[in-house]
Amino acid sequence: MTIGLTGPLDGWTRWALDSAGCGLLQSTSALGVARHPDAIMETPGIPQEPVAESVGEIARGASWIALGNVASRVLGYVREAVKAGLFGTGAHVDALQLALTVPTQVYDLVTGGLVNSALVPVFSDYAAEGRDRRELWRLAGAVLTLAAAGVSLLVALLILAAPSLVAILGREHNAVAQAQAADLLRLMLPAVVLMSLAGVLTSLLYALKRFSLPAFSTTVFNAGIVLATVLLAGRLSVTSMAVGLLLGATLQVALQLPGLRDGFSALRFGLDLTHPGVRRVLRMYAPIVVSTIISQLAIYFALGVAWEFTGAIGWMNYATTLYQLPLGLVGVAVSSAVLPTLARQASSGQDVRPTLVQGLNLVLALIVPATIALFVLAMPVVGTAFERGQFKAADTQVTAAMLQVFLAGLSFAAVDLLLINAFYAQQNTWVPSLIGVLTVVIYITAALIFREPFGFFSLMIADALKQIAHACITGWLLSRRIGGFRGSGLWPTLARILLAGIVMAVTMQAALSALTLLALPDGLFGHLIHLLVPGALGALVYLWLARRLGVAEVALLEAQLRARLRARLRA
Repeated sequence: MTIGLTGPLDGWTRWALDSAGCGLLQSTSALGVARHPDAIMETPGIPQEPVAESVGEIARGASWIALGNVASRVLGYVREAVKAGLFGTGAHVDALQLALTVPTQVYDLVTGGLVNSALVPVFSDYAAEGRDRRELWRLAGAVLTLAAAGVSLLVALLILAAPSLVAILGREHNAVAQAQAADLLRLMLPAVVLMSLAGVLTSLLYALKRFSLPAFSTTVFNAGIVLATVLLAGRLSVTSMAVGLLLGATLQVALQLPGLRDGFSALRFGLDLTHPGVRRVLRMYAPIVVSTIISQLAIYFALGVAWEFTGAIGWMNYATTLYQLPLGLVGVAVSSAVLPTLARQASSGQDVRPTLVQGLNLVLALIVPATIALFVLAMPVVGTAFERGQFKAADTQVTAAMLQVFLAGLSFAAVDLLLINAFYAQQNTWVPSLIGVLTVVIYITAALIFREPFGFFSLMIADALKQIAHACITGWLLSRRIGGFRGSGLWPTLARILLAGIVMAVTMQAALSALTLLALPDGLFGHLIHLLVPGALGALVYLWLARRLGVAEVALLEAQLRARLRARLRA
């Protein structure tokens, strides 16, 4: 559950804390973007040829990551539907959810933030052209050994302490649920070792720019949970989902091994804390641990505020699910794909600005219209997604209002992902961590200030202010390190995108107003009409105007989509 803290989540799916989510939420919004000879790509003052090469790499990587996470999201919903259909609600489901809290948080703390912050940058440095590839495999073996040994020791201690952990976390649950949760926790915890190894393998493949297999790691994770639950629920009840967690984690590791087959012969396992690469990874990850702990405390603070208002947690979960969709669709996919390129350029002393600006332009060209569309169409979006059964029209109104407040920080959050990765590429984790601590203070302070006049909406306001502050501070400090963005073409591109987005918003609002004059039926059909008609008109207007204004990234996307369509028609 990402109560009031809607930033992206590193690591595995965190699905125990988000009943509707399923991992890094990404989509095909970033698919198919590649350099096209007809596109105008001039960026004044910055050499263009390296950008052209990185655009194709970013687009291909983002496409794989996005496609994999679309599949993961679908299976995530299937997983939740299977759980609801087979087990419903009650003490046994409470025990399952309670048991899932510990492995989720252990993974987040030990490995989740390690992937982008330290492993991908360091592995990318060792994978750079001109370096002995055997050194990369030697480092990979040392990191895998350290992860397996360290996490196994921690898991063993947690297994022994399982009853005490459950008693602390589930103090309001009945004794039967606590006992069952302890048993489930003991069964689930070994999966953390496998998930940690999968995270290391993902980092290694990303550093080698082999995105296709790790992109589907969360997909097979969810598939393993669904498969085990369906096959074993009749005999094991909720324990089948714990078995599925183990199966899914095993599949994550197995899926990625073929992508590393060329290094198996050079891979050597052994605990080597003196290896310079291992020491760099540990040194870079130290501040991430601190900021992760503080972020977890902020989540508990938000939970405490939300519990004071009946229904607030449920509404915020639904709003957060919709908020994180475009964030993953665009921000996570592009930032993950661009990180290896940025890391190699930084390690070799190249200017990272061309690649960074191209990535920022791509993110802005996609996230700004997505943010505007979600804001204007919040009611029909929420109604289409959730309004059925016990989720009534009044719930739609509150959830839509929450979503609109959250959206004030969405574009900043998406841009911030790339800015943070730019620091990670330079093997600097202290600056993003300190900014994270500062903005958590801003979040808590704002929530307390706005709590009295705005109630639970104070959490959304605080989250938006947190995202805006984090992106602005990170961007300012980064610009000072790389020589600024003046003359890069970033600001003119942003102005064109905003102009196209404003015209799109006016078009969609006009279409919505026109539809209110029609006697459309209530329910799903009415919500769909109010969503699809203005949405389609807005998309067409944005694409046309952005193309006319010379937003190169939109032209690239349009050209690539046409090329793929022609290729399919010929086939």
